[in-house]
Amino acid sequence: MTSQVPMKDRALNPDRIARIGREMQEACPGFDAASFTSQVTADLPRLELKARIARTAEDLHQHLPVTGPAALDTVLRSLPATPEAAGADSDFGLYIYAPHSAYVAAHHLHPDHLDQAFAALAALTPYFSAEDAVRTFLTAYPQQTLAVAVTWTADSDHRVRRLASEALRPHLPWSVSAGLPVNTALPLLDILYADSSRFVTTSVANHLRDIARTLPDLVLATLTRWRAEGRATNTELAFITREALKTRLKNGWAPAYTLTGHDPQAAVNVSPLRLAHTEYRLGDGLAFEADLTAPTDTPVHVMYVLTRSNPGTTAAEKVAHLTRATIRAGIPLNLAKTHRLKSAGTAALAPGSYHLALQVNGRRHPPTLFRIING
Repeated sequence: MTSQVPMKDRALNPDRIARIGREMQEACPGFDAASFTSQVTADLPRLELKARIARTAEDLHQHLPVTGPAALDTVLRSLPATPEAAGADSDFGLYIYAPHSAYVAAHHLHPDHLDQAFAALAALTPYFSAEDAVRTFLTAYPQQTLAVAVTWTADSDHRVRRLASEALRPHLPWSVSAGLPVNTALPLLDILYADSSRFVTTSVANHLRDIARTLPDLVLATLTRWRAEGRATNTELAFITREALKTRLKNGWAPAYTLTGHDPQAAVNVSPLRLAHTEYRLGDGLAFEADLTAPTDTPVHVMYVLTRSNPGTTAAEKVAHLTRATIRAGIPLNLAKTHRLKSAGTAALAPGSYHLALQVNGRRHPPTLFRIING
């Protein structure tokens, strides 16, 4: 079995660095592609992904024979005619162009040239989303960045419209905090939530989920207001609502269930969980099932919860979606699932005792015990 190539080596590798050099040299014959490629490539093995992006951006700066707006123009002229011509197969773009926006953030953060820098980031984001670079401007020039983000919400390119939300997220992954109030960009979300692009509305939902960490009631009020406005389709607004409240739903927050149409107080009877075994090894499939009944037709949102229960250990939980369905009056709803017992991220598994429980409309039901054993 071949080992998986690390993300950093797929994103920025010697072949891609050489391609950046060739594209820059075609746009600017004075750019020394050979020197650029050899210097950056020599450093790649010791660098993680974000450091590779920064290192490549710095060498772009060092090898460009021009500066200021002329340098920005050169970088933009080096791009292929379209993201599709560049080989992009998703809206997010190609990591090969991450150094370009990083270069803009590192070397064009000048108050006299903000318009050119913002225009460059908007032009670059279809090739690789520039939200991380925008954060630098948001920190240094918050009002100017917010103002240009408003114009991005009306851009003809959905990837630029998405940038207006994504770059301003309160908790943007892999990026620095801008230190602004978490609801700063809510007026932009009021524009974008009815966008025709799922790429945009996914960012709106993620942005709201960030806000919901500390201001959940504001998120509820916003979603309720959007529902009343009627600008978005029911399907899209339901998607935004579920994604925005995902963490709060996992936490069993009753108002989130009420807004999504699931009564936390509904009279639902949950049978004891049935497991095929009580002992498993890492990598095994944990197969379980249960039956739900209710006296009337009842919509349910069901999650399952794995909790490590070893004495003396932190009770780390993994909460996962199981189903959204409707229990028909008097007719058992059978639920069955096989969960692969593998370690991942913060939900790492190890030999020991565990509880498995169902959470129905936010309410936890009695757990069943099982063990993971060595072997």
